[in-house]
Amino acid sequence: MLLRIFSFLFFFITSFELFALDNRVIVASTTSTYDTGLLSYLNNYFEDFFDIKVQVLSLGTGQAIRVAQDGNVEVLLVHHTTSEIKFMNDGYGLIRHELMYNDYVLVGPNDDQLGCKSVEIKFKEIKQKKLPFISRGDDSGTHKKELELWNSINFSPLSSSWYQEVGQGMGITLLMANEKLAYTLSDRGTWIAFNKKENLSIICENQPPLFNQYGLIIVDPLVNSNLDIENANIYVNWLISDRGKELINNFRKKGQQLFYFNHH
Repeated sequence: MLLRIFSFLFFFITSFELFALDNRVIVASTTSTYDTGLLSYLNNYFEDFFDIKVQVLSLGTGQAIRVAQDGNVEVLLVHHTTSEIKFMNDGYGLIRHELMYNDYVLVGPNDDQLGCKSVEIKFKEIKQKKLPFISRGDDSGTHKKELELWNSINFSPLSSSWYQEVGQGMGITLLMANEKLAYTLSDRGTWIAFNKKENLSIICENQPPLFNQYGLIIVDPLVNSNLDIENANIYVNWLISDRGKELINNFRKKGQQLFYFNHH
């Protein structure tokens, strides 16, 4: 009970401090755009040009959406289209844009011999052979996609002994999969940027079910009258502009492009 009270007070104080600052925009972003360095890279250019401070809450998609529903952020950058559309239909969002995409990859032990005819077949193989699988288990966009893939083979792994939910971000999940020689689902950007993966390789990639769209949403000011929608509009319009396109498409890690602008 005390832990819940302290957690609430911390979030309340943090939220108060965020809204107390002048000329800022608060963004709840999926961890993949933050952990890869994309958001810091974009925000540095934005802040230099507009003199508007961008404050980022790096959260899994599900948690980011809940924070936005509570009126604690002005902009959402997340990656689960179904949840984003529900957010809009429930009246929390002012406008939604599709901003960019990359894809998911199923990674697993280097000694995997069977390869990947399709990601659905591979998930069936993991189930049938009870191969170790590490799940983020954190209601993130990646976790939601993983559950959709299990659902596509009409199976829930939640009570299986070979399946472990860690309730953590992508980096820790990949670290555990590497240590346990297990399979996991990752967004490609974080996979490329992550270093401690010597025991893992990409098993499944470049398949339609693994497409990963990122959405950009301005939160409706009716949710919270303190929201700075003017700055939110400036930020979002800049991201979907030709300048945003150029920066997103030019962002690299280890010489590889991580995200592909597709706003239209």
